[in-house]
Amino acid sequence: MANIHHPSVFLVLLTFVLSICYSEQLQSSHSQTLLRIQQQLNFPAALSNWNNDTDFCSTDSNSSLSVVCYEDTITQLHIIGERRDSPLPRNFSINSFVTTLVRLPSLKVLTLVSLGIWGPLPSKIARLSSLEIVNMSSNFLYGSIPQELSSLKNLQTLIFDNNMLAETFPPWLDSLPALTVLSLKNNMLNGSLPNSLGNVENLRALSLSHNHLYGVLPDFSRLKNLQVLELDDNAFGPEFPQLGNKLVTLVLRNNRFRDGIPAELISYYQLEHLDISSNSFVGPFQPALLSLPSITYLNISGNKLTGMLFENLSCNSELDVVDLSSNLLTGNLPKCLVSNSSDSTFLYARNCLDSANQNQQAQPFCHTEALAVGILPERKKHRQVSKVVLSLGIVGGTLGGVALVLLIFFIVRRGNARTKMKNPPTRLISENAASGYTSKLLSDARYISQTKKLGAVGLPTYRSFSLEEIEAATNYFDTASLMGEDSYGRMYRGQLKNGSVVAIRCVEMKKKYSTQNFVNHIELISKLRHRHLVSAIGHCFECSLDDSSVNKVFLVFEYVPNGTLRNWISDENAKKCLSWTQRIGAAIGVAKGIQFLHTGIVPGVYSNDLKIEDVLMDQNLVAKISSYHLPLLSNMGKVRHGSSSSGLKHSSNNKSVKHEDKSDIYDLGVILLELILGRQIKTANDADAFRDLLQASLGADEEGRRSVVDAAIRKACLDQSLKTMMEICVRCMVKEAEDRPSIEDVLWNLQFASQVQDAWRGDSQSSEGSPNSESRGLPFQ
Repeated sequence: MANIHHPSVFLVLLTFVLSICYSEQLQSSHSQTLLRIQQQLNFPAALSNWNNDTDFCSTDSNSSLSVVCYEDTITQLHIIGERRDSPLPRNFSINSFVTTLVRLPSLKVLTLVSLGIWGPLPSKIARLSSLEIVNMSSNFLYGSIPQELSSLKNLQTLIFDNNMLAETFPPWLDSLPALTVLSLKNNMLNGSLPNSLGNVENLRALSLSHNHLYGVLPDFSRLKNLQVLELDDNAFGPEFPQLGNKLVTLVLRNNRFRDGIPAELISYYQLEHLDISSNSFVGPFQPALLSLPSITYLNISGNKLTGMLFENLSCNSELDVVDLSSNLLTGNLPKCLVSNSSDSTFLYARNCLDSANQNQQAQPFCHTEALAVGILPERKKHRQVSKVVLSLGIVGGTLGGVALVLLIFFIVRRGNARTKMKNPPTRLISENAASGYTSKLLSDARYISQTKKLGAVGLPTYRSFSLEEIEAATNYFDTASLMGEDSYGRMYRGQLKNGSVVAIRCVEMKKKYSTQNFVNHIELISKLRHRHLVSAIGHCFECSLDDSSVNKVFLVFEYVPNGTLRNWISDENAKKCLSWTQRIGAAIGVAKGIQFLHTGIVPGVYSNDLKIEDVLMDQNLVAKISSYHLPLLSNMGKVRHGSSSSGLKHSSNNKSVKHEDKSDIYDLGVILLELILGRQIKTANDADAFRDLLQASLGADEEGRRSVVDAAIRKACLDQSLKTMMEICVRCMVKEAEDRPSIEDVLWNLQFASQVQDAWRGDSQSSEGSPNSESRGLPFQ
């Protein structure tokens, strides 16, 4: 038996005891760290079983929680919570949270999803130098991605989907040699992608959907392993990206591409999912895409692609979805698609195909549109003829060359003459097509389903009023009921028999019309009903006794009694001044009203000449647009010259413009400017000057930004919320209409500013149109 007093035996035993003590101490330290994380995350349900007695390295894993250990150290931590709609309380500190995390220095995999984590990600997270996979999606992270992450040479996967990350796209990603998956979907990243992104050679998946990124894409052809590229809902373009041929998924939907589809795309034999819809791609559609050996999803809708389809085209039998709609395709439907339509989805509306189904255009439409975008097969044919003739001339010698020159001169002159004859009809077709609403469009006016869900709240059913009801409501148009008068008639305040107060506009006819002429207009007006519009609730015709023609039309609207939005930000009475949260709420309400006018009915209502005094506030401080474009007033109303009123009016701009929705975006920007600065904008020069002031302040520090804000709310707004409002305001007011954001983009930013502000205030008070409205989900959901 060994003598335990022998020095060598004693040394072995001491080492063993010390290792056990060290291991127990290490486990205890890690246990305290995990319990601290549980506390900082406000005790999420996924961690409900954690306590001081938990053996974390031996707990069972599930879909919400997993802790993986190796040699008594924690190497993987997966926590998936349920906080998709609300951030952690105001007392949460992301700096303290990350300080706790870095006490687990052996972490290789970190998953923290839907836990309500909010704030800018601290750079100290890079102290977890062994990280290989990071997934912090569906939280409330904002600011930029810290550059210190570039030191994580083992990092393979980086996922920050569904956050609020802003600033420019990180330019240092090429310093991560092992990076294979990068997903930053549904954030607010802006700017263009750096060319260095094309050097991340191991990249397999790049997902940047729904950001504010723009410009020409880097050369991705060097990314030989790239299989997934998702860039939808940005502003990339105009050229089709250079790509490797191992792609499995390619999504370029809703960008600004206006190039042709490259021929090499038909050699992407691994391609399963291709979506290039809602761009401005031109040139011929390549039918060979339908027969790619792996293709299952193909969407080219909403472009200007041309070409002829044939019945005998071949298709991949595994195709589940094919959407060819809204292009300039002609010919016959491929039998391979029609025969599989019962088991799959095949859409082809708004082309010029030989089919009575799915609303096809007439053949001349596609020809005219092809000319409009510069696709001129006739000219190409002339060039080919000229090349042939020129070749013959070279062979024929000098004499033949002279004759050939004369022949070419004749052909060119003839071609130019044909071109001159073709161009005027093309221009006339474009002008006539957009000159006004057709009866067919108006009679087919309908709600968009999603917008209908957000429509009018608490309004009575639209109906026809009798003249007696109108007279009784206004006390026979007593002058005491007169609210004002403008170029389209008088506005009266009235009270119906049920006690409800209404606003009644009297429109006098400049010509004789029968009631039948008004059917389409009334149909449209009856659908303009929304929570954030001063909505119509009925109409009445006053007809002539002689020929039954309509003398006057009375339009009955809801009455909004609480003054204009301008009154609520410039009144000297402090009790009547809107808070920062309420101002964001009013801005969201105006944006939702504009969104409904643009997309909630067909045809959309644009060029509404909006001003802040045209936004009324009801008794609950819900913002309502009181001035919008009514075709009836423009087409039939008797133009009179009078003072402005608070009633509904019609924009004087009837010209068809390419970006007709963007004039309302500019007007919204001016309203945002007044909400931020608390100053009246009286002229275009004022608007430009204050916009430049806001632009300059964005480059300043927090104190510099606050210095330009309305003093009444200067101390109450979180800097991130204020900065977001300033940025979207400036973007709305850029001079080039095509560079202004969409109304959906504006609304997303406003809701983000509201969400950040509410999280900072630490309460659940919503800002969706009013300070008293119901709670809502995240802007990126």
